[in-house]
Amino acid sequence: MSQPHRERTATIIVIGAGQAGLSAGYHLSRNGYLDARTNPDAERTYVVFDANPAPGGAWQHRWESLHMATVNGIFDLPGLAKPAIDPAEPSRTAIPRYFADYEQRMGLAIERPVRVSRVSYADTDPEGDLLVETDAGTWRTRAIINATGTWDNPHQPHYPGQDTFAGRQLHTRDYVSLEEFAGKRVGIVGGGISALQQLEEISRVAEVYWYTRREPEFRGEFRSEIEGRETIAKVTADAEAGNAPRSVVSYTGLGWAPYAIAARDRGVLNRRPMFTAIRPHGVREADGSFTELDVILWATGFRAALDHLQPLHLTNERGGIAVRGTQAAADPRIHLIGFGPSQSTVGANRAGRDAVRTLTRRFDHATDHAPDRTPVPAGRAG
Repeated sequence: MSQPHRERTATIIVIGAGQAGLSAGYHLSRNGYLDARTNPDAERTYVVFDANPAPGGAWQHRWESLHMATVNGIFDLPGLAKPAIDPAEPSRTAIPRYFADYEQRMGLAIERPVRVSRVSYADTDPEGDLLVETDAGTWRTRAIINATGTWDNPHQPHYPGQDTFAGRQLHTRDYVSLEEFAGKRVGIVGGGISALQQLEEISRVAEVYWYTRREPEFRGEFRSEIEGRETIAKVTADAEAGNAPRSVVSYTGLGWAPYAIAARDRGVLNRRPMFTAIRPHGVREADGSFTELDVILWATGFRAALDHLQPLHLTNERGGIAVRGTQAAADPRIHLIGFGPSQSTVGANRAGRDAVRTLTRRFDHATDHAPDRTPVPAGRAG
């Protein structure tokens, strides 16, 4: 019979080792936090849990044809610029290689594969420890930096008759390459960047039908110095208000990227209103007509992967979590990075730094104001 895992401790636990989690790990190590696995008795320690078996975060799971020339800009990790990368190289190999080199050079305390199933309060003391339950045992900690991203929580809306469809249904998360759709009639659902990229690709070998809930808004050149600041301000306001997260495209609109231009020029950028029902061999259109389909690809995005935090009751009735900077408004020991306004790679870097700074100040303040518990020798009292 196997022995149960003993409970271990770390001052701060980081959950997730994508861009945001690696940034947090870097700043923890640079601020004097030691590896909790090898320094269990040190005053300040940390550990990073990653559910993936190898470095690379969600990038290692992206579809084969997503090349570095196609992805949005990837910002350098703190302390190590990314090397020159062939624009034709798939992102699923280029970025994980960079992340792996980064982890090795920085000597970060990463445990993998370790999946966190639950974070809860250890006792009734509001300032007490948190318990982090994983498939490799339970840890006790003073604070959490959550960097789990969205890849593990794909969003797929439900439509009447969906379970009766005789063809294939898949999500963006399951998409590999256009060849598997050759000669098919494919319905692509979604109005975001991934939907457009996959629409353009699949339309080279298949007959495609593009469905969105709203008319897509294409913008001209994106002026980052103006529109970038405005977008961040809107996302931050929603996050601070505790509104449910929205896609980045819902704030920015769609840009005329090369793949969008290619789809338009080939005459396949023809949006249809959402169908009203799914039938075994196709969909019922909004106008009542019927379209035969072999495949439905749900390019409907992702939501923050936060189920493991449910025992902390951070989520409000609108499905959002109010934050102040990176910290949850309901509990400042819980920091969410790569979330809300820090979903971009540059935002994730800054959020990792800010979370570490905020928690370190919190711990320093607690130490400065802790009562003096040094025993007073007899005859010295008063």
